[in-house]
Amino acid sequence: MEKIQVNLKNRQSTIIVGECLNNLEKYIRGRKCFIITDSNVNRLYRDRFPSCPVYVVKPGEKSKDLKVSAGICRWLLENGADRGSFITGIGGGVVCDLAGFVAATFMRGLSFGFVATTLLAQVDAAIGGKNGVNLDGYKNIIGTFSQPEFVICDVDLLISLPEKEYVNGMAEVIKHALIRDKHQFDHLEGYNIPILARDRNEMELIVGHSARIKAAIVGDDELEHGERRKLNLGHTWGHAVEKVTSLPHGEAVSIGLAFSAQLSVNKGLLKEEERDRILDLLSSYDLPVKNDADPSAVFSAMVMDKKKEGGAIHFILMDGIGSVVVEQTDVDELRNFALYGN
Repeated sequence: MEKIQVNLKNRQSTIIVGECLNNLEKYIRGRKCFIITDSNVNRLYRDRFPSCPVYVVKPGEKSKDLKVSAGICRWLLENGADRGSFITGIGGGVVCDLAGFVAATFMRGLSFGFVATTLLAQVDAAIGGKNGVNLDGYKNIIGTFSQPEFVICDVDLLISLPEKEYVNGMAEVIKHALIRDKHQFDHLEGYNIPILARDRNEMELIVGHSARIKAAIVGDDELEHGERRKLNLGHTWGHAVEKVTSLPHGEAVSIGLAFSAQLSVNKGLLKEEERDRILDLLSSYDLPVKNDADPSAVFSAMVMDKKKEGGAIHFILMDGIGSVVVEQTDVDELRNFALYGN
């Protein structure tokens, strides 16, 4: 078991890799706890939850909605929640986003923690304190920065994930290697077979590695004024693809990584052979690198992104494998590349 600290100005958030869902109660520490989960997790693991009130949402992005969050808040009131109560989200990225948003806004903020049950949540979505809901299909437009006390990453829960869901998480694992660790990129190239086979040692290694990278970046820039923007690699175009096509998040991010790689080649930051290695790695994990969506529709969705400021977007480009730069990129330049240069 590994404990990773997200060190912030006045507090800490702890990621526990290799901890077991069965031990959740010791982290609640006797507080009145309310659990938020989805119906899939509830069906598989409800008998392992501590004895607490449980609110069950439908799986999927449609649950990241203001109406759903309002329903949870009403349920909290009806069940006697107060400022001393504690909220635990047990699930994947949707549940963690939703539970964190409710906790950050109910009665102006309750303490909360997560048990991340998917690879995507363990390596990315549950870490860092971004919580939010969607609006009209635009991801996380309404949200907060609020840190969980803890994130339990029980890697044994990943065994029950559907193959497609597990592979989705690998897009974020690859993203973290591209941002800050060429050696990890090399490892992902060489060990794709045991990783896809869900070798427990490999799962613990990749979860811990991604968690350490994200914890370090968030600790330096919690509110995303600079360094944390690098974590958006693949997401600016990827979120737009996700909106237009309804592809799963990881698949859309993979397409966004391919888009960023080619744009980085065009700008002279990335070598063509490095781009090819990136595309080959994504493909080796059964992740897509292109799709048939109308690029003009994807571009229109992209310019609605919350990362847009005025006539430019903070776009994350690859300066070789294992290094990225944040470049304020003109919207017209991105339009020309999206429509004609990709």
